[in-house]
Amino acid sequence: MKNIVRCTWCEKDDLYRNYHDQEWGKPIYDDQQLFEFLILETFQAGLSWYMVLAKRENFKKAFAYFDYKKVAQFDEDKIQELLLDAGIIRNKLKVRAAVSNAIAFMKVQEEFGSFSNYIWKFTEGKPIDNCPKTLREVPASTPLSDAISKDLKKRGFKFVGTTVVYAHMQATGMVNDHVVDCWTRQ
Repeated sequence: MKNIVRCTWCEKDDLYRNYHDQEWGKPIYDDQQLFEFLILETFQAGLSWYMVLAKRENFKKAFAYFDYKKVAQFDEDKIQELLLDAGIIRNKLKVRAAVSNAIAFMKVQEEFGSFSNYIWKFTEGKPIDNCPKTLREVPASTPLSDAISKDLKKRGFKFVGTTVVYAHMQATGMVNDHVVDCWTRQ
């Protein structure tokens, strides 16, 4: 796929290009995949997405293949084990947040039937297409990500500031921020 136009942020290498071409911005309605991106985005907070993406397979193994029911049951021994795992980002607060977020995730499922029902209600079940001409037009957050962040925090989620939430919205296709001439928009 040479000579195709992509969003310029992904042109670092094949890892980034493949993620961009195959995943980023495609709507996800599956709870386990939504949880995966929630975990990955919370670990990305304050760091680069590339670093998280490069460690994604390690995160997958460390966090029970993103099975939120299993992650919710991680005890102190498991948390300490994760803090020694050089294959992931070993931030104590983020590791603990992953466990508490799994618990909060399941509470949302109980209330709304699924996390997908809850999160997609903010966009009425459809992606918001922003049609940016350049990356400069892509925001780091929006009033909608502010509102979702506030609601998630009220429900007990951690590391879900507005920028993290907006990145989650982009990754899971709640918003389409592919630039207008990017081949994946079609």
